[in-house]
Parts: sequence; C-alpha cells; structure tokens
Amino acid sequence: MAFDFDLFVIGAGSGGVRAARFAAGFGARVAVAESRYLGGTCVNVGCVPKKLLVYGAHVADELEQAAGFGWTLEEGHFDWGTLIANKNREIERLNGIYRNLLVNSGVTLLQGHARLTGANEVEVDGQRYTAEHILIATGGWPQVPDIPGKELAITSNEAFYLKDLPRRVLVVGGGYIAVEFAGIFQGLGADTTLLYRGDLFLRGFDGSVRTHLKEELEKRGLDLQFNADIQRIDKLEDGRLKATLKDGRELVADCVFYATGRRPMLDNLGLENTGVELDARGYIRVDEQYQTTAPSILAIGDVIGRVQLTPVALAEGMAVARRLFKPEQYRPVDYQNIPTAVFSQPPIGTVGLTEEQALEAGHKVQVFESRFRAMKLTLTDIQEKTLMKLVVDAETDKVLGCHMVGPDAGEIIQGLGIALKAGATKQQFDETIGVHPTAAEEFVTMRTVTR
Repeated sequence: MAFDFDLFVIGAGSGGVRAARFAAGFGARVAVAESRYLGGTCVNVGCVPKKLLVYGAHVADELEQAAGFGWTLEEGHFDWGTLIANKNREIERLNGIYRNLLVNSGVTLLQGHARLTGANEVEVDGQRYTAEHILIATGGWPQVPDIPGKELAITSNEAFYLKDLPRRVLVVGGGYIAVEFAGIFQGLGADTTLLYRGDLFLRGFDGSVRTHLKEELEKRGLDLQFNADIQRIDKLEDGRLKATLKDGRELVADCVFYATGRRPMLDNLGLENTGVELDARGYIRVDEQYQTTAPSILAIGDVIGRVQLTPVALAEGMAVARRLFKPEQYRPVDYQNIPTAVFSQPPIGTVGLTEEQALEAGHKVQVFESRFRAMKLTLTDIQEKTLMKLVVDAETDKVLGCHMVGPDAGEIIQGLGIALKAGATKQQFDETIGVHPTAAEEFVTMRTVTR
C-alpha cells in the first residue's frame, strides 16, 4: 500500500518535534499535527516560562544580599505585567523557532486536531492522511481533584497568564511543580501557603534533600502545611476564594493553584479506532521500542508515563527516528542516572540513587553529607545553608547518587551526571582537584563518612 507519509506525528512538543525533524533528515516523508502551540508544554506552559519566572523571583534574593557588598539600593518595585509580557514575547520567539525547525527540515506541518481513524490513518480537520508509522506524542495535562468549586482553581496552564500577581496564594500539591510555584509566588511578593496531603513533600527524592528543603523554605517564611487537603472552594462576595479544608479549617486567598498531578492527553484522540491499549495508570502501553499494541503506532514522552522530563522525551524521539529510518545509528534510551533539577528556592539538583533506594536495592551504603553556609552569604545576615550529599557503595566504592540543595544545584549536578554515567568511584571524586573557592568543590572534598 502506498502511504501519504512514512511517519505521522501527533503533537509538536519536544519529543514529537525531535522525532519528526530527525526522521525527515534521514529521508522519511514526515507530517506533524498540532492543535495548540508549537513546542508543547515545556516551551509554552512548562519548564521554559517557569524558569523565567524563577529568575524573576530570585532577583529578590540578590537585592537582599546587595547591602552586604556595599550596595545601597532604593526600594525596589516589582511589576508582574512587565514580567509576563516579556515572557510572552520570548515564548512567541521560541514558537517561531520550532516552526522553522520543522519546516526547514522538510516536515509537513498541519495545525489542527489530529484523530486516529485507523491503524494507519489520521484525520485532521476533516482531511484524512495515511502513514506507515504513526507516533503519538501528545504529552500530559494538569488535573484538579473533583471537589466542589474546582472550576475556581487554576493550574500551571493558567498561572503563566494571570493578569495580576495574587496577593494571597494557596498552592496545593507536594510534587516539584507545586514546590517551584510556591517559591515563585512567594519570591515575587505574594503571601503563599503550600498545602500537601502527605507528611512531607517531594516523595521519591532523597530524605535528606526533602528535610533540608523544608527547613530552608520555612526560614524564608513560606507557610508549609502538611497533612492538609482542601474539601471545597467557594467564591466570596468580594471575589476572594474560601478554601475549606478536610479538617474543618477555612483559608481565604485570591488564588488557589493546583499542582496535584498530570494525566496523559488522550482527549478525542480516536484510540478506540485502533488496537492501542492503556496500562493500569491510564498511560499508553508501549514496549521497549515505544511500539504500542497496534504495531504501526508508537508513543513517547509524557503520554507513556515513564520519566516525564523534556530531555527524556527528546531522547525517546531520537530513538524512534533512528530505529525506524536509520537503524545502524539506533541505541536504546538509558533511563539510569538521569540528572534532575527542581527549581525551588533554594534549588535541588540530583542524580542517581537516593539513600533510601540504595538501601532498598541491597547496597551496603556509605553516606557523605555536608551542610554549610555559602561563601556569598558570609557578608550578609542570611542564614541559608547548602546541602551536598554522596551515596556510595561501601563494597565497590562506586558513587551511587549525588544530591544537592543550594544555589546553582542544577548547573553543578549536570557535570556530576557524566561522572555517574561513567561509573566514577569515591576515590576518583577524592582525587579530583576542586575549583576554589566554589560550592561545587565540596563534592570532591568530603572525606568523613556521615553514616
């Protein structure tokens, strides 16, 4: 059968664009359909605009520290509208870059909602196209619990487009998105409370990291309320929102922001017209080569629910393009030792196993841990401390995990990710000469086993 395309990609996010571009570069006839925005969640309502807002919030720290270095500054004034307008302009620029990347690669770009009508057929705005391979890369979507008044809450999708900075914000959730946005709102001047239904946020991260960040956020005045959850939300006559908690307490705020998880974006995708199956969590079931239960259909990124990070989706997209159209270059994605950052304030950087994971896996563990006040803060009254931690296999001396809470944690952990990927030992860390004076050198000067 002659197909219109060799590969039809549904979704122009990070993974879909990467797969489409490289498949076209390998000589395939490729189409991409996108109904919302080019670049997907990351570029439009995810990591890129979030990081820009984090930068904005961090300016408050710089201003607070300035006096210690001899700077006398007039009282600063923050304008939310200016930050959002500048952010929007940058996102529009990136949208154009993504468009050019696709078009200049020879990809056919279809702007409209794509729906599967068969194992090798896709419909976009009434027009049907056939393809030998179809790749689903539609990403995820934030979800809010089904409680009375849920329509009054916002998610990360709406937060980037608020007309004004709310004076009082309730952030609900215990994952990295909740923690990051709590820091953004508070750093920009909003009175912020973080509510989480569990005992401690950031489940799955190293225990020392979780505890240390909690302590530092409390130093900054962030109101952390654990074992707390909202039962209903009501709008008051003055326009503010009243959140009634399950323990009976009532909190009033201008904005209730939910970051309680994301679901795969499968709305009106037409999966019922194919043999594609979902797993028990509702994500698309795929094998190790991203093939679904319908052989001609593949899926990557957040929609398969593995590691929901932009660089992982990029790697998966590359793997699909190579396997289908350049098999001699194919290599599977390695999900071990993926460096990760949480852009909280202070930020987290982590790679490898947590202490808890290492013990659970049966390793005999040595832990090296250091907490210190950064050199930059010694001329100020700020008492924030940095945490650095190494988890080491006591029998092989191999470094199993590196964890940090403190300034530039994401930047520092990227280099350590290479070391762990290469199988570095603690002795090799010890024999590496540090860059002085930096915080990063602490990772190569920790000599005493903490436990």
